[in-house]
Amino acid sequence: MQKTLIQSECRLALNPQYESHSLYPREAEKVLNADGFGRAKQSISQWPGYAPTPLLELSALARELDVASLCYKDESSRFDLGSFKPLGGAYAVASLLQKQIGQRQGGRKPDISELLAGKHRHTAIDITVTAATDGNHGRSVAWGARLFGCRCIIFIHETVTNAREHAIADYGAEVIRTPGTFDDAVRKAAETARAQGWHVIPDTSDGTAIEAPRNVMQGYTLMAAEAIEQLPANRAPTHLFLQAGVGGMAAAACAQFWQTFSEHTPAIVLVEPQTAGCWFDSLSAGHPTAVAGSLKSIMAGLACGEVSYLAWQILRTGATAMMTISDTVAEKSMRLLADQRRVDPPVVAGESGVAGLAGLIEAASDQQCRIMLGLDEQSRVLVFGTEGATDPESYHKIVGRPPHEVASGRHKL
Repeated sequence: MQKTLIQSECRLALNPQYESHSLYPREAEKVLNADGFGRAKQSISQWPGYAPTPLLELSALARELDVASLCYKDESSRFDLGSFKPLGGAYAVASLLQKQIGQRQGGRKPDISELLAGKHRHTAIDITVTAATDGNHGRSVAWGARLFGCRCIIFIHETVTNAREHAIADYGAEVIRTPGTFDDAVRKAAETARAQGWHVIPDTSDGTAIEAPRNVMQGYTLMAAEAIEQLPANRAPTHLFLQAGVGGMAAAACAQFWQTFSEHTPAIVLVEPQTAGCWFDSLSAGHPTAVAGSLKSIMAGLACGEVSYLAWQILRTGATAMMTISDTVAEKSMRLLADQRRVDPPVVAGESGVAGLAGLIEAASDQQCRIMLGLDEQSRVLVFGTEGATDPESYHKIVGRPPHEVASGRHKL
């Protein structure tokens, strides 16, 4: 079987390390496990405004792609932040504050209900959290800091849009713009935090910081668990197409499905921008491999040059395949979802949020790709729409209509 396929708009390759039909491995259990999921669910389900996001069935598009079914987990309404990110960033903030407040007050860790009630704000206000972001993660950390009462400073890099910067600042965070790429901002945030005594809430890990990025990923598993409960007729999907970035979300989804379905885990395809194929290169090489260059892409949340150490422990053997897609492919998929002339309800999906679906559309449209992935008319596919129009101006420019006009024509199944 062909191992790698290269086209003008995408690259697709099978993961040489993939272990099919295997049990959830011990090294992955050390990162994400059932106990950690239970703690995350117990905390997040108490937050004001929590509700499972909808799972949409895109039946018409499934027929066009010649697959049995296509489900789309729509995260655009999560806590009114426009993306799945508060499940991770805000949960990690809450977990850090519980630990720090317990240590500073010389007693037990406060319950999440106590933090929400503001009983420890006199202690929390002296704690500073920080993070580097392309937009959504920083917004979620800032939101969590405001919700739980601590100080927040967010680092962004030079290509983050002004709209995303302002969305972070709206939650009371101080925003610092730095030269370079996302990975440069990650390093700057870590260096400054060490010097100032702040606490980093990263959505990636180089292996030195473990607890906070693990909590971020553990929070993300709730999204996957919701999807599993919402699946039509409780039938497991055969394929997941997951946007990669540093890998935190993809690893969380992979872990939750792997722990739930064991040897019947769906085939997992990682999707990332052509300019930032760190998972493509790393899995091809068999070890983490950094991608150099500007990494610039409209899929800003996925424009990352280095994989997360923690995500690597899961996806190294859990990912079936990896692919890169062009910005053009992402834009076409955004417009397709927004098209109100279609039978399926229109969906507002941002540039990074649509990447998994865009990867599916490209793969399903090519016979060689279908053969490589075992994608056929019996396949049941699940994708995660991880963000809505988090930058409305950019969305309007790409789709041709503002997001509120698109959303006005949609309805839930």
